[in-house]
Amino acid sequence: MLTIKYTDDIFHRLKYEKEMNKSKIIRKRCSALYMKMCDSSLCCDHIASLCGCHRNSVRNWILQYNREGLSALLSTHPYHRSGELASHASSILSSLDSSPVHSVKEACARIKEVCGVDRKPTQVRHFLKSHGYKFRKMGQVPGKANPVLQEQWLDSLKPYIVASQAGKCRLLFSDAVHFTLSAFVCNVWSRKRVYLKTAAGRNRLNVLGAVDAVTKEVFTVENTTYITAETVEVFLQRLRDMTPDIPIAVVMDNARYQHCKPVMEKAKRLGIELLFLPPYSPNLNIIERLWKFIKKSVLYGRYYDKPGKFHQAIKDFLKEINHKHQSELNTLLTLNFQIIDSENAHFDAA
Repeated sequence: MLTIKYTDDIFHRLKYEKEMNKSKIIRKRCSALYMKMCDSSLCCDHIASLCGCHRNSVRNWILQYNREGLSALLSTHPYHRSGELASHASSILSSLDSSPVHSVKEACARIKEVCGVDRKPTQVRHFLKSHGYKFRKMGQVPGKANPVLQEQWLDSLKPYIVASQAGKCRLLFSDAVHFTLSAFVCNVWSRKRVYLKTAAGRNRLNVLGAVDAVTKEVFTVENTTYITAETVEVFLQRLRDMTPDIPIAVVMDNARYQHCKPVMEKAKRLGIELLFLPPYSPNLNIIERLWKFIKKSVLYGRYYDKPGKFHQAIKDFLKEINHKHQSELNTLLTLNFQIIDSENAHFDAA
């Protein structure tokens, strides 16, 4: 028969915990030990029937108490053991981080390959979640992004940011986007699966825009043909007409129609400094976030049966953006930049 040793302090503590502890299972453990302390002749079967649990549970609680004391039974997980997966966690996590898997089944195979431990998918899924893994959609990064050039470019941008915040110059982030009349499928809350109609053809609306780094004011021009060097020259003239008195600096990418002699000469005549981004660095242009915001607001989950309606929806949104969406722009278009290091991004090489 199992015996149990205790002091008066432990006895009174158990009496309190079996009534007042917030955890139902801990109250049950304490009740079982309290009964044993009150009457040492009680067997595990009898105590189990009174507590509404299995005799093996009572036996294990008593043994656990004798080995580790009362504090072990007051723990929410008194029998939690690290197991084989935990003992090999370092090598498993290193392998998964260097080459992520596409399914739990693949994770099972990888774990067996790395450390020889064979576990069921439910156990592996629990292990992954306990270490912060989630089934996430992969992102995309330019394959030739250079973090060193990005850091250097951001350092060179800081004086312009300071000057613009002091009102000594106007710093603008510029880019072109081509909105296409096609289905943009998104997630929605619904009782059953929802289907989105798709439009025929590849009609599009081209938008050349700029956003003020400080005020977040948005300026755009639109057409349905092409964005050309002439389009950029006209846009630069418009920016200068709106800001005649202070220097202007415009951040833009290295598209041919922007990084060409006519545009650079036009900018020089207007007193506009062009700040070209490093190659493959859309992450450093805050206007990219604006284009994504417009797509989510106007195109995601929406069907336009005619190109005219599609064009007008975007134009109406752009017309009202500086008035109706100022709070969203202030939150979205902060001067916080993420450096992309394609060498350390996870990807599957073909």
